[in-house]
Amino acid sequence: MGHAEFTLRDQVDARRISLDEYWMPFTPNREFKADPRMIVRAEGVFYWNDRGERLIDASSGLFCCAAGHGRKEIAEAVGRQLAELDFSAPFLRGHPKQFELATRVAKHTPGDLNRVFFANSGSESVESAMKMALAYHQARGQAGRTMFVSRERAYHGVNFGGVSLAGLVNNRRKFGTGLPGIAHMRHTHVKENFFVPGQGEHGADLADDLTRIVNLYGAENIAACFVEPIAGSTGCLVPPKGYLDRLRAICDQHGIVLVFDEVITGWGRTGQAFAAQTFGVTPDIITMAKAITNGAQPMGAVAVSERIHDTIMAAAPEGAIEFFHGYTYSGHPAACAAGLATLDIYERDDLFARARALSPYFQDAIFSLRDLPVVTDIRGFGMMSAIDVAVDGTPGRRGHVLQKKLFDNGLHLKTTGDAAIVAPPLVSERAHIDMIADILRRTLAAL
Repeated sequence: MGHAEFTLRDQVDARRISLDEYWMPFTPNREFKADPRMIVRAEGVFYWNDRGERLIDASSGLFCCAAGHGRKEIAEAVGRQLAELDFSAPFLRGHPKQFELATRVAKHTPGDLNRVFFANSGSESVESAMKMALAYHQARGQAGRTMFVSRERAYHGVNFGGVSLAGLVNNRRKFGTGLPGIAHMRHTHVKENFFVPGQGEHGADLADDLTRIVNLYGAENIAACFVEPIAGSTGCLVPPKGYLDRLRAICDQHGIVLVFDEVITGWGRTGQAFAAQTFGVTPDIITMAKAITNGAQPMGAVAVSERIHDTIMAAAPEGAIEFFHGYTYSGHPAACAAGLATLDIYERDDLFARARALSPYFQDAIFSLRDLPVVTDIRGFGMMSAIDVAVDGTPGRRGHVLQKKLFDNGLHLKTTGDAAIVAPPLVSERAHIDMIADILRRTLAAL
């Protein structure tokens, strides 16, 4: 690749840093290192690059910073915690903030999802949920239930379990066949719902794919069905009306654990703490991460129903470890401190209600771009939307060019293939939404 260096221009004494050693994730490294785009500071809904230019953050970092950037309350809580207790082994030992945060999380989860297991990312949360489903069925005498069901165009992280569940081909094609025993339902992005705000009228019957899989493999072999209430990383695929309800009914009928992956939709993105509450469908397990600490510390969590938790507990002999699973940094003191401070902000500032109030204005602003010739679909719900642009030869080429041009024009967002995903912080004002829509319009018009 040759040698690449970069001069940090925002420093009083400009210094050069080598770009060779760091292997960047989900990035064309050679292209980036030939033409770097660096972020050096953040505050509120804005980033600043190394030239001192301001960019509006239209993706909440990576769906993480729901309360905006640079929240001093979180930074101070983490600092205090590190000075008091920097690390404690999570196995056989506890510290108070683990229990405090689990209690606070459980106050926001739906139904009886009141048992909380901590991980360090969405990927780890999904892996943990897969093991919980297996352990639950084994504890109730149905150890034959080892299969999982997911969807095409799904994203469930990058560990082997999540990649096997995933329905994004580029996340799978380089890594073999993945775990055995995983079947995929069709996704819900149907043409009849193109350019329809919110939940479309068409596609609820796609939930019957789960029945077809049951009929093919036998319910007695299926452990769990994993779905994102709104498929996020693939480009904001909103569930059709009745779709999630139908999945819930089929799972109940056949004893299948229903898991909602709310790593992106969790903590206010749909106007409630979780999309499960927004759509009125309660799963058996919810995975979460990202906004649980406002992105300030790595953390993931799994909220599981008391029924599943208690079944696993009761199956183990007294004094034995009930669930052989965990991570060195599960419930890390600094991450727990960040989580508690973040929930304080959500509750004090009523950010979920604020998201509900702002979402109609946000969706109207994004859907106003439908007249642009390059735009082939727009969809959205709550404080998240996606804009598809016409394929330019190779799928994903135009989307990649778009996100770079947006950055140069003062806007940060995530693209997946030819879909631009817009998910601004919940603290945004109408003026920020106008700014996002204006930059999107100018940049899309020039593609």
